[in-house]
Amino acid sequence: MNTLSTKADDIARVLEDEIVGGAISPGTVLRQEQLSERFDVSRTPVREALRRLAALGLVSFEPNRGVRVRSISPGELREASFVRAELEALATEVATPRMTAADLAALDAAERRFSELTLELRDQARRGEARESKLFVEWMQANYAFHDVIYAAAAMPLVERLAKSARRTFIGDRVWSARAELDDLYAKNDLQHRAILAAIAAGSAAGARLLAREHVLSSGRLIEAVIETVGAGSRDPGWGV
Repeated sequence: MNTLSTKADDIARVLEDEIVGGAISPGTVLRQEQLSERFDVSRTPVREALRRLAALGLVSFEPNRGVRVRSISPGELREASFVRAELEALATEVATPRMTAADLAALDAAERRFSELTLELRDQARRGEARESKLFVEWMQANYAFHDVIYAAAAMPLVERLAKSARRTFIGDRVWSARAELDDLYAKNDLQHRAILAAIAAGSAAGARLLAREHVLSSGRLIEAVIETVGAGSRDPGWGV
C-alpha cells in the first residue's frame, strides 16, 4: 500500500468515527482546505478519503456546495435496522460452531471493555454532564469490536460488508444526544452482548442467532423513539426526510 492510500485510509477512518459518533453533525459541509490543514496533508489524500466516505454512504458530493455529511431519515434507519438484524443473526449463527478458544477469549475481552465503557457513559448521563465525544467514540468502537470478532469467525466477507454498511446508518448527534431515553439502550446493549456471548460459548447457534437479531432490532426501535422525541422539540433540518 502506498503512502497516499495509507493517509487517505487514516483520514477516512477518523472522519467516519466522528460522523457515526455524532462529533460531526448531519448536514455539515466538509471543506477540503480545512481538512488538509487539520491533517497536515495535501488535498489529494483528503479528496480520496472523502470519496471513500461517499462510497460508504456517509457523505454526498453536491454541485457547487462541496461535500456534505448525509442526513438519515427515520425510514432509512428502520430499513437499515431490519437488514442489519438479519445479517448479524446469520453471521452469529454461522460463527458459533466455528469459534475457537482464542475467539471466545477475544469475544469475552471485547464484551468486558464494552461493559466498562457503558458504565462510564451511563454515569456521565446520570450526572447530567455534557456528552464527551471521545468517550462515545470509544464506546462505539468497543461495540463494533464485539461484533467484529463474530464476523471474523463466521468468515463471510459479503455478509460482513453489507452488515457494516447498514450499521453506519446509526449515526449523528441527534440520535445520541438524548440522555434518559438512551440509558435503557446502553443497559440493554450490555446485557444483550453478555447473553450472545453465553449462547455462543454454550454452542447454541440457534439461540445466538435469535439473540443477535433481537439485539439489533431492539436498539433500532429505541433509537427511532429517541429521534421522534428529540425531533418533536426541534425543526433542525439536519435530519431531513
